Amino acid sequence: MKAEFVLTVAESKRLIAKGVAALDIVREKLQEGVIVVTSGSTNAYVYEELMGETIDKRAYVSGRTMPATAARTWNVERMPDLVLVNGKPRPDLDRFSVLEVMKEGDIYIKGANALNYAAGVAGVTIGHPTGGTLGGALGAVISKKLRLLIPVGLEKEIPYDLQDVSAMIAEPDETLGRVYSLWPVRGQIFTEIEALRVLCGVEAVPTAAGGIGGAEGGLRLMVRGDAEGVRATLELVKSIQGEPALG
Repeated sequence: MKAEFVLTVAESKRLIAKGVAALDIVREKLQEGVIVVTSGSTNAYVYEELMGETIDKRAYVSGRTMPATAARTWNVERMPDLVLVNGKPRPDLDRFSVLEVMKEGDIYIKGANALNYAAGVAGVTIGHPTGGTLGGALGAVISKKLRLLIPVGLEKEIPYDLQDVSAMIAEPDETLGRVYSLWPVRGQIFTEIEALRVLCGVEAVPTAAGGIGGAEGGLRLMVRGDAEGVRATLELVKSIQGEPALG
């Protein structure tokens, strides 16, 4: 059986977050282990799904891409990092200090700003002089064999090789205004496709993208699978339709 529907960017973020919360490795580490949810727009939804509570998601966003004419600041107090140890929040730990106590197989959740889905590569825009979250964490993630889970919407797919783009940005040249660096990174990429597989057992295929009237950046998906899975998918999508845009 097949079905098709459109997801706005916000609806995709909600879907991905629900999928992350239902992922086997996440459920396991909620029982025994450590999960770190770094700041980011999609991760703000992950925060809500893991904690079962609503937050002001603007307070869980750090760097952000917004229209040039939009207000650059929000009058909100930034929330501390969500660090869960055996499913319980540890406010005394943050995304960097927790690395000392994390063990092999624990989960470090970091969003992305660009995606080469077929290649399994995500890209993170870097504005901090020492590399921001990745700069402070990736060494420990690799050396300790932590799971780097990357929730990212398919809206962030770009038609160029991220390795090539990163190298192009790094070439010495005169710039007009600031040009941000791009850090290609590999990890467990988790998009709408993975979320629907986890939640409903269906195969999701992007068939179109973009739209108007609030669907700018949105995604048209076809799903296929057994009748039960496809019907469950449509019920799930119906439950998240109307998710308000962040900000």
